[in-house]
Amino acid sequence: MFQTFSGSSRRPRQVNLSGQNLNPFATTPTPWATPVSGSQIIVANAQQKRLKRQQERERLRSAIRIQRVWRGYRSRREMEDLRRKEWDDLELNQGGLDLESRLLAQIKLLVSFYRQTRKDDLERIKRLSSNVVTSGLATCMTADRADHLILPLAFNLVEALNTSLPEYQHDLFQLLISILEHRPSIFTRILQEFFTLLSAMSKDRLFIDNTSSFQTALKLALTQCSNLEDNCMMKIYESFAVYYLTTPELPSLINRFDEISSFIDINLLSTTLAYLFSTGNASTVDDEGKIWLLAYFISFNRFHKQTTNNQKFLRALSVQLSESFDEIICRIDHQNDDILNELRYTDDNAKHAKPLPEFILDELNSLITQESVTALITNLEIDHLTSSQITGKRLHLTTNYALTLLRIFPRRGDEIRMWLYLASVTTPNGDSVPTSSFLWHATRATYMFSAISFESRTALPILRCAIQENSEVSKDHSEDQDLSIILLFLEIYLFTLRFIDDEEFLSLNVPHMDLGSNTVSRPRQCALSINDLKNLTSFLKNLAFAIYYQGHELLDDSASLNENCVGTFFGNHTAVSNHQLKYPGLAGNNASSRPFYGILGVSINYVKVIVTRTMHTIYERDSRRNFLPKDHWLMTAQFEMGGFIPAVVVEEERLHDLSGDSDDGMESNENLNFFESRSTSQFIGTIRPRQALQDENLRGVPHSIIQPKFTAGVGPRLNVLQNMPFVIPFETRVKIFRQFVLLDQTRRRGGYVDPDIWRVSILQHPLNQRNNTSSSHDILGRHHAKIRRSNVFEDAYHQFYGLGEGIKEPIQITFVDQFDAAEAGIDGGGVTKEFLTSISNEAFCLKNDPKLFITNDQNLLYPNPSVLDEERESLRLEGYQESSLHWNLRIIEILRQFVFLGRIVGKCLYEGILIDIEFAGFFLLKWATSGLMGSDFGYRANIDHLRDLDESLHQGLLKLKNYHGNVEDFFLDFTITDSITLKNGVNKTITRELIPNGSQVPVNNENRPLYVSYVARHRLQIQPHQQTQAFLKGLTDVINPTWISMFNQSELQRLVSGDSSEIDIDDLRRNTVYSGAYQIGDDGEEHDTIKIFWKVFKSLDDSDRRKVLKYVTSTPRAPLLGFSQLNPLFTIRDSGNDEERLPSTSTCVNLLKLPRYANECNLKEKLLYAVHSGAGFDLS
Repeated sequence: MFQTFSGSSRRPRQVNLSGQNLNPFATTPTPWATPVSGSQIIVANAQQKRLKRQQERERLRSAIRIQRVWRGYRSRREMEDLRRKEWDDLELNQGGLDLESRLLAQIKLLVSFYRQTRKDDLERIKRLSSNVVTSGLATCMTADRADHLILPLAFNLVEALNTSLPEYQHDLFQLLISILEHRPSIFTRILQEFFTLLSAMSKDRLFIDNTSSFQTALKLALTQCSNLEDNCMMKIYESFAVYYLTTPELPSLINRFDEISSFIDINLLSTTLAYLFSTGNASTVDDEGKIWLLAYFISFNRFHKQTTNNQKFLRALSVQLSESFDEIICRIDHQNDDILNELRYTDDNAKHAKPLPEFILDELNSLITQESVTALITNLEIDHLTSSQITGKRLHLTTNYALTLLRIFPRRGDEIRMWLYLASVTTPNGDSVPTSSFLWHATRATYMFSAISFESRTALPILRCAIQENSEVSKDHSEDQDLSIILLFLEIYLFTLRFIDDEEFLSLNVPHMDLGSNTVSRPRQCALSINDLKNLTSFLKNLAFAIYYQGHELLDDSASLNENCVGTFFGNHTAVSNHQLKYPGLAGNNASSRPFYGILGVSINYVKVIVTRTMHTIYERDSRRNFLPKDHWLMTAQFEMGGFIPAVVVEEERLHDLSGDSDDGMESNENLNFFESRSTSQFIGTIRPRQALQDENLRGVPHSIIQPKFTAGVGPRLNVLQNMPFVIPFETRVKIFRQFVLLDQTRRRGGYVDPDIWRVSILQHPLNQRNNTSSSHDILGRHHAKIRRSNVFEDAYHQFYGLGEGIKEPIQITFVDQFDAAEAGIDGGGVTKEFLTSISNEAFCLKNDPKLFITNDQNLLYPNPSVLDEERESLRLEGYQESSLHWNLRIIEILRQFVFLGRIVGKCLYEGILIDIEFAGFFLLKWATSGLMGSDFGYRANIDHLRDLDESLHQGLLKLKNYHGNVEDFFLDFTITDSITLKNGVNKTITRELIPNGSQVPVNNENRPLYVSYVARHRLQIQPHQQTQAFLKGLTDVINPTWISMFNQSELQRLVSGDSSEIDIDDLRRNTVYSGAYQIGDDGEEHDTIKIFWKVFKSLDDSDRRKVLKYVTSTPRAPLLGFSQLNPLFTIRDSGNDEERLPSTSTCVNLLKLPRYANECNLKEKLLYAVHSGAGFDLS
């Protein structure tokens, strides 16, 4: 029961005073409509009314403003029209005034009504100018009553001249010149307008026929104002530079362009430009204008015969080169069609660039003449050899300018370095000190060198300061000046090391600053003492260690820096150039490419390159001659060596996991046209040289090196091992290498390292293998080969070449005889060592055709440099056209054989199998540098490497280099002759140029260092380039190139063929396994025959011991880490009690089958007979 029920069922009436319709069925609301209350409607209506009233008031105020403006405009127009009428009346001489008064009155009227958009006003100012010029009343411009009229009249004249373009108005221009002549103070207020006008008139070629007027105007502008204050003159020259000298193609737009140089104050212009670019006031000039300004500046200085001895000129030139650095290096190579095609193929930025105009290119090339480069050094003045004098501002400016030239003209770099090398500094007592020696003394005096060479921990703070963009610290300290001196010394010293031989390098007659140049030869003057070399290498080692091991700290510190502000070394802290915005690939967006201490073109990458190259070059010589202390290169104190190996392995595994698996399994080997397409006659110096500025063209480089911050943060120890491995002991590196191989085997084989277990896993789970969709029988079938004893290399090549890097997996070999019957013998169940040693012996045999490898005088192997030339000539004789299908297939077939040989050697290294093969040192050095970053760190030939190739050529070049007479008497030029022997026995010579147009360049006393260097490079690099690259490709298919780079050339030879030191008999005995009757029983005593064997073995000399070892293991050397690393271990098994039988072996399992001899004499006789006769297992 409801208590509220009143007894009535009718709904009570509801009264709605809001005006809203509350009936939901009265209208059909839209889905987006929202209910609106009555109060909201009232407020909205009030707002609308208020807005309407506000708009009405605005319209009223706007109308009043428009009316006011219109009335003012109309009044001014009416007033101007009245003044025009008055001006016209004066023109008709209706005022009764004399000519001068009338002209002044007309000027006064003109400046009050002149509008450049009105043609009649333009006609009036023309008539006025004509009257003033023709009447000769320019003196009226000097009247006191005309002071307030001159400035607006000058503006009007400039506007009229601009409006008249492209027509030339002589009277207008003459009147402007008159104002400039009589009122020079007025000129300073129209600088921008005046020089902009001259630029526009020049572009319209108006000064071709009016040269005198132009020269008069420019001469007045630059000389008439000379009595003004210095800051006014700098403003004039600044406007002249910014608004006129940025005009393109002026020499073709103006007659006798060179004559304007005569009235230019070149010192003032130099000072102005240095200030202009250092303060950033040139930021309004585009990149094209800056290059033209640079070219004109160089041209003016050549006219005034200014040299780099003028510090003002040198500073102005340096800041301009730095400012236009990116633009120049991107466009300077576009003049050469071959280089242009190369750049367009490899560099996306080059597609957008255009060649430099001929005038600019000529002026830039004028900077790199021998005279101008040599003057940099010869004009240095040193009063006394104190550190303050050596590291003074003049030397700082000179070294930075020289570095700038080297970075801008990399293709002329060798010539620049040679001219610097040949230059000398004159001491107060008249002696001449070579540049290299002088810079070395200056380098030793720097704070940076002293601090870093003494303590490695000081390098990181210095590097942190160096990579900061706004290097305010450098203004208060000398590190920036120190760096430029050090870098230039390293550039010249590294160049010197290319042609200085070991005797000169280690000469004790090291010149001091008080020795004259006539007492010692130039190479010996440039040599350093052992103590100096020790200090230099300590500096390089400590600096490189900070870069590689602590590089991630540098990159992290710089991450928060502003990337849009790049200052120059000369104090310019302006914004990034327009060119960097157009071509962002050139503008470094990370700390590794940011200018080092603000020097454009000198990044931390560049410092890393030159430091690493110099360090490696000296280390390579030390590894040959051992002139530094034994443990000088080691830096084990910087690491916890107890856990170093596990830490490195963890870094390698982590790096592999983070970077992703880059291996492709069965790789395609058809892309060998790369080797054929590379020209073997490539000139020295035409290879791309700017990898410090742009991304290096990397071949076989791991992902970790491509991303330095990634590598440095994840694997700092790996970074050190890959780039400066000699700081870690050799034995530790060998252990790391074996751990890397084991890690790779585990990864590739799914954890089944043992060959037999891996095969079982393939049979059980064939699809679990990475990148594999083949059946288990197909996989195992590709890894099995039937090899004929008489054709080991040929059969292996045809059956295993297609495996690619899959040759890393276990292979099975079945040897067959000439009747295809399988041989008896022990295969070892997996990788047959006998197969690898047999194929190595046959492949490197000199009787093969073609001869892939040849030997030097020491019987050391290296790729046959003429094998491809001989094949090409044979193809020509057979009638095949070059680059035809058959031609390419024949060449590629030879290169594939080199690739396969590289894989075989790599397989031996991978499996830890020693082979009795010795390679030439220069060839092994190419292995060691194959894993370094890009071509900047790659193999660099020098004259001493020729000793391993051709001793007679080496001696001949030494005699030429040290010849005291005139070298031109030998009638040599920059060409070289390659000799080849055809299949028919005919000898043929091929002449190749060492440089472009080398046949036209005679060898003289000055350029002979280049000749020696280029001959060495041709013989060691250019001629065998394709063969070497093919071999290294095969080698790095199996062995990671960064693993190879952990060793030098002599260490690699030990890695390939074992330790050449005297055999450790006790170590061999400890690691020998006995089987059969010789197995040691419970008493622990050896069999009597075994005791006799070891007694005989110990009595042999070392050469006979090696023969025994080779007889059993196929190599005469011990493994690097001792006989415990021999796989399988050295084993002795009995072969019966017949003492007339000879010992025999199964080298594939390192097994010696020894009959039970009863006496020492018989055992020794039989053993040596078997060893010298080469008896194998068939005799057992």
